Amino acid sequence: MPNEIKGSNASNKAGFAAIIGRPNVGKSTLMNKLIGQKIAITSNKPQTTRNRIQTVLTTNEGQVVFVDTPGIHKAKTKLGESMVSTAKKALADVDVIIWMVELGKNSLKNSGNKSFEGYSENSEKSIGNELKNSKAPVILVINKIDSVKKEEVFSAIEHYRKYYPFAEIVPVSARSGENCDELVKVIYKYLPYGENFYDDDTITDQPMRQIVAEIIREKALHNLEEEIPHGIAVVIDKMQETRTITHIDATIICEKDSHKGIIIGKGGAMLKKIGSVSRYEIEKMLEKQVNLKLWVKVKERWRDSDYLLKNFGLGN
Repeated sequence: MPNEIKGSNASNKAGFAAIIGRPNVGKSTLMNKLIGQKIAITSNKPQTTRNRIQTVLTTNEGQVVFVDTPGIHKAKTKLGESMVSTAKKALADVDVIIWMVELGKNSLKNSGNKSFEGYSENSEKSIGNELKNSKAPVILVINKIDSVKKEEVFSAIEHYRKYYPFAEIVPVSARSGENCDELVKVIYKYLPYGENFYDDDTITDQPMRQIVAEIIREKALHNLEEEIPHGIAVVIDKMQETRTITHIDATIICEKDSHKGIIIGKGGAMLKKIGSVSRYEIEKMLEKQVNLKLWVKVKERWRDSDYLLKNFGLGN
């Protein structure tokens, strides 16, 4: 929606909102839904987001710059440490913090009130401790309300209300969009007045090469076996555009020769599948034909290499 109120107007609000939470609670799905366009990749596998991703929502009220962060978890590799560090740093310079939790799997629906108490205090204790040092208002977003009964939503609200002094608590369904409009209104409530940070038509600050790399990684996440996705990265070797076609050469990095074989598949079938579904989505995004070529390379223990993490754009 075009912004009808210019940044110099005294009624215009503009600010940054960080989305934090445990891995796989729907942070990227929520951000994509709020801005009305897919920028961050999504997956049912945890720790999908690896970088700090900024997207922009411009409305009649002003502008919200959303900062999607990696899930806060107990890191086991340097990549994991970098992801957690990225998430925590996002709390320092924002106007609003959105702490996202989920209902359904591993929570109130399947564990009952008694174990839900322990689940929250244990799994999310580190997040609560980090928030205690923040001066920004914290909005609790309870996701997946479409997967449970209303009574369970009310129970979760009462539990979290005792757990932390949230400025607001907003139940939503990031997948269906239920109550997301209300969440946007609540976010604006806590933003400062000021000029917009980006032009009205800006959606993200992510370079196109990075978005393309993430699309390819998402398609690999959706198609590969459970133990492989955390050990892969995607590097764009070449991206050249002409008037009618974009040529892209990309390399999927993995940690083991056995993983390389699985990624390629029998007769190259898996790599072709990843390339086909990736090309389809990239073409929709670029609105032109794409010539995508994929390779697979092994870099052992790359997730613990400062040099390789920096080369892949994943280090701090």
